[in-house]
Amino acid sequence: MKTHTFRLKPTQDLFDSIEAFVVEKKIEAGCILASVGSLTHATLRLANRSYYNEYEGHFEIVSMTGTVSIHGSHIHAAISDGDGVTTGGHLVSGCTIYTTAEIVIAEFDDVIYKRELLESDSGYEELVVYKK
Repeated sequence: MKTHTFRLKPTQDLFDSIEAFVVEKKIEAGCILASVGSLTHATLRLANRSYYNEYEGHFEIVSMTGTVSIHGSHIHAAISDGDGVTTGGHLVSGCTIYTTAEIVIAEFDDVIYKRELLESDSGYEELVVYKK
């Protein structure tokens, strides 16, 4: 296992920047180990919804987890507002960094993560793990 730590700066897009880092480092299988930071705009897909919810304000990233790969990533995030009200869901493009985001990714060298549409599954592209 190899780890990567990087920092995002104000106005960068959280999801797009993570994806760009994964492509730059050619990560075929990894997971988010840790993340902290803040946002001024958030875009999330909540559970069992086909549309995105958008949030304006100042938010802390209180949790983020997921699998990442150049073949497709799946990330969830929880954010809290100034009153501590927390919401979370599927992370997508459209989350704007406020002050910073610090991300730690673990990279696994013995497997490849891919996303494939499986007939007997959810109707979404799901994780398939291949041995290297």
